Amino acid sequence: MSNPAFQDLLTRLRDLEEEIEEAVDQRRAKFRYHIDHKRVVFEAEMRKRHRAARIRLGAFLRRTRPLVVLTAPVIYSLIIPFVLIDLFVTVYQAVCFPVYGIAKVRRRDYVVIDRHALGYLNSLQKLNCVYCGYGNGVIAYVREVAGRTERYWCPIKHAFRVRGTHDHYPEFFDFGDADAFRTRLDAMREKLREAPPPLRSPTPPGRQRP
Repeated sequence: MSNPAFQDLLTRLRDLEEEIEEAVDQRRAKFRYHIDHKRVVFEAEMRKRHRAARIRLGAFLRRTRPLVVLTAPVIYSLIIPFVLIDLFVTVYQAVCFPVYGIAKVRRRDYVVIDRHALGYLNSLQKLNCVYCGYGNGVIAYVREVAGRTERYWCPIKHAFRVRGTHDHYPEFFDFGDADAFRTRLDAMREKLREAPPPLRSPTPPGRQRP
């Protein structure tokens, strides 16, 4: 039997996450932009202010410490493992998840490239933001694929505390609870057949969510 108090905590956590999203939507109005067909659109006055705030590439490079420049090849070399793990994990879930009966992870929910739309960034800053968005997005995407895999094969909490657990971890069986693992594993797996609802687009300023 599931723990009602624990389930209540999870419900409250999800409600709090929803409130945070609502608060973010309200802040969008402050910065005067909205999403139109997956494009970020700023008001004309805001675009003008952004262009005025941009640090030109030459000035930006002159301010950059030489040692930071020397590290650039190291940080950008990571694009190779990022692309490889992106490719391999995508193939893995395409092949294995249908066999296991696990809903596939929507990659586009995690790998989001949009900060290049900011007019106050110069070309190099935009490139850096594209790279960071891709790298961190791939990590989040891989984490969710791995989390669903762990939920299918081994949904058991660790005896020791773990930092940065994925979203599935709170629902795992307690360490040492053999009865729950034996009797409820199939039910745990069955939930993986249900794909999470798609992410909602940001609410345009002045419009309420339904």
